[in-house]
Amino acid sequence: MSSAGAASPNPSISSAGWLKGWGQGLSQIFFQSNIYTALLILAAFVVADWRMAVLVLIGCAGNTVGGRLLKADSSSVTSGLEGFCGALVGAATFSTIGGQWAAYPIALIGGLLCAPVTWLVVALFTKTPLRVFSLPSTTAPFCIVATGILLSTEALHVTSAPSATIDSEPLAFARSLLTNVSEVVLVNNVWSGALILLGLFVASWKVGLAGLLGSVVGSLCALAMGEALTETANGLAGYSGVLTAIALAVVFLRSSTLSWVLAVIGTVVTAVVTVIMHDLSAPTYTWPYILTTWVFLVIAHYIPAAKRP
Repeated sequence: MSSAGAASPNPSISSAGWLKGWGQGLSQIFFQSNIYTALLILAAFVVADWRMAVLVLIGCAGNTVGGRLLKADSSSVTSGLEGFCGALVGAATFSTIGGQWAAYPIALIGGLLCAPVTWLVVALFTKTPLRVFSLPSTTAPFCIVATGILLSTEALHVTSAPSATIDSEPLAFARSLLTNVSEVVLVNNVWSGALILLGLFVASWKVGLAGLLGSVVGSLCALAMGEALTETANGLAGYSGVLTAIALAVVFLRSSTLSWVLAVIGTVVTAVVTVIMHDLSAPTYTWPYILTTWVFLVIAHYIPAAKRP
């Protein structure tokens, strides 16, 4: 930090601050600035594959440094806001090319690239007529960078392990309640989902409840729309709804009866957008959540009772 008495618009960050920001970049994937939540999320990655956890940390570090180089506020860095997109890029890198040696520099470069992409998205929402809606950049930079990595590394792609076929709706639904949560970070593992969900409740009971609500509604919608049971069971149909529910219920809108109603409706819409993107065979990542949340925040702008925090 800057020395006492010398006010600075962009003070330096101590080594402890850098470490805190690096860690909390993981919790910010779910909009939280909580080191215990971050540790539980890191444990979820380790449970899935320790190499994935390493790539997540590398991507987060790259994004954190890149954000600071672009003059991000020290508070933004230490709270993890400059790291979460890079953390997701690290996860996406592992999902795309596994733990081969090339994944590590790709995760680092991808994390660094998240910083200028974030700057561009923020500029779009703050330096154009869209600024009236106060839209967040959220995970859009991750989606953009991860798509670039996906398209440019085709020769390195690895084949995912085949998923066990699920032919029971109750089993698919039960499993999806946790895999919806884990698939937010590109992990198909019920234990990882349980660790992350625990981390959300550690951060706030409202956050945990909203995440669980989004998972339930997302899965019910997936089943109602005839999504494949195996895909539903593995969280691929409902994970974006987890983020939408948290975002609208307690993060970007002040928590109220209206915000929770909008969260439920938004989760239903997210499920529809997910199906459409799947049908188009487009790289989905968290785009269904992003697009739905942006639209609902625009709508909320015109609803007097929908207050922003």
